[in-house]
Amino acid sequence: MKRNVPDRLTRRARSFLGAHAVHVDAGSSREKRQRYLDRGVPAAVVDRMTAFHECWGGLVLPPAPLYDGGPLPLSAHSPEERAPGDWWFEAGSPRTALPYSFMVGPGGEFGIDGERWTPLHSGVEGWVESVALHHHASREARRITRVVGEDVERVDLDGYEPVREVRGLADTWWRGTDTLVAVHRGEADCLGFPRGRTA
Repeated sequence: MKRNVPDRLTRRARSFLGAHAVHVDAGSSREKRQRYLDRGVPAAVVDRMTAFHECWGGLVLPPAPLYDGGPLPLSAHSPEERAPGDWWFEAGSPRTALPYSFMVGPGGEFGIDGERWTPLHSGVEGWVESVALHHHASREARRITRVVGEDVERVDLDGYEPVREVRGLADTWWRGTDTLVAVHRGEADCLGFPRGRTA
């Protein structure tokens, strides 16, 4: 990977990006900035998009295990105002045809938008940390158990603590003594499909 990765990521995520991610040309943030200003997008929103682009633009992660792999590559585009002063923008095009888009919300949340807006993580860092943690867990685990639908609600998380770096909202990670648990409710919430929950 050619760019420096943000210091705010964990060492595990920085190592993951260094070994497994690539950057592709995502275009000039200066050109994109002027184009959105010319279209009447507020400067503060364009500043958010520019900051996203300069940090994450062109980043291609290995496919995530859910969400049909995630966006490819990360790229800020298509800003839209949903309520007065509340702007979202796309965080990158999906790898496959999906019934939702990957978006960054007005508070910087990273999520999916289909039938309803569903923030997965409180920032794109959480998405990156989650993909890195999935990679780590799938490589190191002696056993992986998957449950879906209503069985997700029966997973006992007493004695586990949240993995804070994933900044989980609809998607969370939990850490026990020798166990990691990932709980994904994003697609289920976004599409109104409770059987889509996984852990």
